[in-house]
Formats: sequence, structure tokens, C-alpha cells
Amino acid sequence: MSRHGVAREASQLHRRLEALNAARELAEGVLPEESLDGVFQVLERASSRRSLSADHTVVGFFGATGSGKSSLFNAVNGAEIATAAARRPTTSEPLASVWGTDGSEPLLDWLEVRSRHHAGPVAGFADEATGLILLDLPDFDSTRAANREIVQRIVGMVDVLVWVLDPQKYADAAVHNDFLTPLSSHGAVTLVVLNQIDRLPEADIKPVLESLKGILARDGLGKVQVLGASALVGTGVDRVRSAIRQVVTRREALSQRLAADVARASGQLRDVSGDGEAAGVKPGSKSRLADELATAANVPLVVDAVQRSYKQESIRRTGWPVTRWLIRFRPDPLRRLNLRRDGSKAEVNRTSLPPAGARERARTDAAVREFAEAASLGAPGPWRAAIRGAAREGKEQLPDALDQAIAGTELNAGRKSWWWGVFNIIQWLALLTAVGGLGWLGVLAVLGYLQMPVPEVPRVEGWPIPTLMIAGGVVLGIFLAVTAKFISAGAARSRAAAARKRLRAAVAAVAEKSVVEPLEVEVSRLKSFNAALKAAGGK
Repeated sequence: MSRHGVAREASQLHRRLEALNAARELAEGVLPEESLDGVFQVLERASSRRSLSADHTVVGFFGATGSGKSSLFNAVNGAEIATAAARRPTTSEPLASVWGTDGSEPLLDWLEVRSRHHAGPVAGFADEATGLILLDLPDFDSTRAANREIVQRIVGMVDVLVWVLDPQKYADAAVHNDFLTPLSSHGAVTLVVLNQIDRLPEADIKPVLESLKGILARDGLGKVQVLGASALVGTGVDRVRSAIRQVVTRREALSQRLAADVARASGQLRDVSGDGEAAGVKPGSKSRLADELATAANVPLVVDAVQRSYKQESIRRTGWPVTRWLIRFRPDPLRRLNLRRDGSKAEVNRTSLPPAGARERARTDAAVREFAEAASLGAPGPWRAAIRGAAREGKEQLPDALDQAIAGTELNAGRKSWWWGVFNIIQWLALLTAVGGLGWLGVLAVLGYLQMPVPEVPRVEGWPIPTLMIAGGVVLGIFLAVTAKFISAGAARSRAAAARKRLRAAVAAVAEKSVVEPLEVEVSRLKSFNAALKAAGGK
């Protein structure tokens, strides 16, 4: 691959790693910690490997006991490097054969490979300029736990995986179930060698290789290169060298290995998370939630109090002066609810509405639950639970927040209507007229009682003016009082409607802050998670 191609691939890998990390961070608190820890380990390994030599390709030889792995390692090296097990450290440490020592030491330190051999040139395979590190590893089916742990660690760190199988155990479930199937996404950096084919009759070699390929296809590795070889007689060793050299010279193994790790980690996250997007918040759902919360928060009670308070205040200001004073003995509905503030600050005011009972709490719970159900529809299990949880957390704040919202809503309880003053003036003029007529007749009565001359009373159409004054004043006052009742009823409905609109807006604002916004955060988080996971998967 050209230098520009390598740079482009590295840039793409960087973006995928960033997307995987973003997906991991977004999933915190939603997906299980062990799954996120596995992703974090992948990211850590990728960061460490990319900081080390990119001029070296690390090829690991993995195999079971008796597969001839070390013999094949020696044959590929062209020298007896991995000698008898008795001459290896008792801990069965990995052994490295290195072509191109410059820059290899930090990489081998990271791999924790202490046994290192500076290999000589092998014609047509590797020399000092190749930048190749071959690792001979302990048997993955070793009875020693330490050996198995080394294999498990190194299998996640090398750039290329060479699986050495033998004709007797090539179908063994241990290697397929524990290693090959889980690493099915790593086909581009996997090579399978069927060693010891010299033990098979010539006619059986091809059928056995085909059988192995079929098993690998079921493992998800149908495109992996499968080679037959015999380390003992040298058959196929050159083909193994050629396959390794091709991988090394293309300089793609490092990026392909890490890309496969990212693809596998993102696939595992997808399996844990599940597929799907949340339906999200719809305007109709928000409106229904606000309506239900308004009812549960006694908004209808407040609206009714606004209407009755206005009517009561109208009577007090426009009723017949002779009887209007009686209205003072009736308590103001809004004052009883502590909603007629009389200049006190809304921020510190609280209502005296009845506390939420079982019925109101049940209504609130049902409203929030139905809202969360609708918004989380289509989301995968863990995210649906997170969306519902966000709504439930906000629900706990609702009773107090709704009470404060109602208390802080301007109900215009103290705002006067223009027609009150007109009616009030006319009422008092009517009363004064009636009182003037009564006074006039009273004076005439006193003069008559004292046997004093009584002046002639002016008449209109035969009716004495004082009598007309009394009758006119009383009738006008009653007429105005009745008319005012009709006017105040309509105005009270209008003011109640305006109060209902403002109260509902206040309740909707509380619902938005306590329920809708936290829920939308989770919905948006799921959307971002899916987008990041898609980008990490290279889609």
C-alpha cells in the first residue's frame, strides 16, 4: 500500500476509534459495566499499539499441544530458535524472532515478551528492512493456567494471527469455540495452517483441507487463507512464508487488526444494547401530559376560584349599595387558596391548595408513565429503561414544582375592570336620588306633623317628584345590580379562560423541565449512540 493509502487508512481508523469511544461514553449508566470495560480495554490496546512502532508487524503462532507449532515456527525462521521445551523458561514465556531491531524493543516490552532472538536474513522472506516479529506462544490448551492467560492476552495484541492445527485435532471445539469463532471479524489478519500433512495419505490431504475450510466457514471465517504444511519435511513452508510476507509488505495488518477489534467491540455493544430508535416526544404527547398534570395539580379548582372571585368582586363593586356590604362576609375563593397575593412576591408565595392525595398521585404517575411509554417506543430494552427512568426521576419533583408554578402564575386577581367604576358611580347616584326623594318626603311629613304650611310638591304626569326619585333610584339600582351580574358572569368566564391558559402554560413549563427535557436527553443520547456505533462499525 502507498504511503498515502496508509495515511488514509490510519485516519479512518482514528475516526472509528473516536466513534467507539463516544459510543462507550454515551452508554455509561445504561449498558452493563463489564461490556463497557471490554470496549475500554480495546481502546486502550489500540492507543498503546498505535503509539509504538508502525514499521513492525507482529505475527503470533498459536496452536494446541502436539500441533507442531514450534516446529513450524522454526521452519519459517529457517533456524532452530524454539528448541526443546526443556530449554525454555519454566513459565513457558513467548519467544520472539525479530527482523529489524530498531524500534522493536518498546513494542516487545508492551507485549511483555522477554525472550528475544535477532533473526538472520531468510532469502525471499525477511531481512533487517522487513520489520517483522514472529512470536512462538505457549499451547492454548495447556494445563497450566499461566500459559492459557498468556495466550489469551497475546491473542488480543498481535497484528496477525497464525493458527497452527493438526490433522487429528483440527475440528477440536476448544480452538473453534474459544478463539476462532469469537475472532470471526479478524479474517483479514488471520492465517490457518494445517500442519503435519505428511501424516496423511496423499489422497486425504485435499478432503481434510476442504473439511477444515467448511468448519471455518461456520465459524465466520470462510474467506480466511488455509494452507497445508509439514514442518518436518518442509512441505508448504514456503507458502506459509509467502503468505506472511504478503501481509507484512502491504503494511496493512496493524490497521486491519485494530479495525477488526473496533468492529468486534462495536458489534458486542450492539448485541448488548439492541437495535432501534426511540419514537421520541410528539407534540400531542406533550399536550396530553400537560393536560393530565394540570388536572392532577388542581388547576380546574384554581380556575373555578378565579371565576368565583371575579364575580364576588364585581358584586362588591357594582352591586346595590344597600346590600353589597353583605358580600364582605363571604371569603374570597382565591384568598383561601393563598393566590390573591396583594403585592407579595410570586417567588416566595405558596398556595394553600389541597395536598396531592392518592388519586392525584395515581393520575400523575399514569400521565408520566404513558408519556414515557410513547416516547420510548421502538427503543431497545436498556435504553427504553433509561428513558423511562429519566421520566420517573423528574416525576418526583412534580408536586412541589407544580405548586410553585401555580403560585407564581399571574391570575390578574387584583386587576379591576373598567366598567366597575361606571356602574359604581351610577349606583351611588341612583341611591342618592332615592335618598333625596325620601328626604324630600320626610321634610314634607314633618311640616305636616307640625301643622306648618306644606308647599306644593311638583308633579310629573301626576306623580310627585319625590316619589319618582325614590322609585327611580331603587329600580335603577336593582336593574344595575342584575345587569352587572350578567356582565360579570361573562367577564368571569373570560378571565377564567385566560387564567386557565396561563396556568396550563405554567404546568407545561414544569412538565418540560422536569419530565420532557430529561427524557429528550436520553432519546438524543440513544440517537447519538446509534450514530457513533454505526460510524465505529465502518458503516
